[in-house]
Amino acid sequence: MVISKLKIRMGPAGILFFNRRTGINILVDEFTPPPKLWSAAPRQVSIALTNACDLVCPYCYASKNSVMLDFESLKHWLIELDLNGCVGVGFGGGEPTLYPYLVEICSFAANETRLAVTMTTHAHRLNKQFLDDLAGNLNFVRISMDGVGSTYESTRNRSFDELIKHIVDIGKIFRFGINYVVNSKTFCDLESAICVADDLGASEFLLLPEISVNDVSGISSETLDALRIWVSRYQGNVPLSISESHKEGFPFCDPFKTEKELSAFAHIDASGTLKRTSFDLNGIQIQEDGIMAALKIMNSEVA
Repeated sequence: MVISKLKIRMGPAGILFFNRRTGINILVDEFTPPPKLWSAAPRQVSIALTNACDLVCPYCYASKNSVMLDFESLKHWLIELDLNGCVGVGFGGGEPTLYPYLVEICSFAANETRLAVTMTTHAHRLNKQFLDDLAGNLNFVRISMDGVGSTYESTRNRSFDELIKHIVDIGKIFRFGINYVVNSKTFCDLESAICVADDLGASEFLLLPEISVNDVSGISSETLDALRIWVSRYQGNVPLSISESHKEGFPFCDPFKTEKELSAFAHIDASGTLKRTSFDLNGIQIQEDGIMAALKIMNSEVA
């Protein structure tokens, strides 16, 4: 089945035209469609395919119970999201490369929906065969790189040189960006990490100030202030972005200011629970009537 690569989404911000192959977004904001035409699904949805992970990073907030999403249910949810105006989904975890149907679900999304598909990974399992199997079915890969050299190795317990080799191989096939958790330990490596990202050809550098969840302390106010100063002085080549939770006070463009909360973003955890963010402890369990029904319940709780 051949699916058009052009996605059209209507909302309070205007009419969005999106090409998942090139990543180009065109927002026509001179005209606001009537509310009855607004897309019902969130613009972006992150999906934790599994809680399994072969790393034990000290700042990880993800649940450690061993669960993963049902493959058939996931296919139905992707179709629902596509039909209701979602632009893209981001597969994560845990570590998504440990999900046994990763190749199949990426292929399904690429061939049976108009959704853009991204994946967030530590990259160490992405050997040549894995990359070949995913080729053509992923639009963007986000690679976690919190620090360089010994800083990275002390938290991830993996070789930084091996990570670089994997990123080089990924860059031969996919557009990619770097995800960077910022805390007092990793902040000092920011300049070096940006240089590495630039040299490797990264399309984006996503700043993720550490969130305080469960036993994770979160970024200190001093480090957050230092990050704001660093961003204000940044003149590098790699475009910066920042997590939604810390965008206030940072000079980043937000063309979708009128799309808020569930119209902008939602998260599905590995147990099939719909949440407002991946950090939330509670949500709505997705039942047989699907993800849009769960979204309706969640929206009604706000109203």
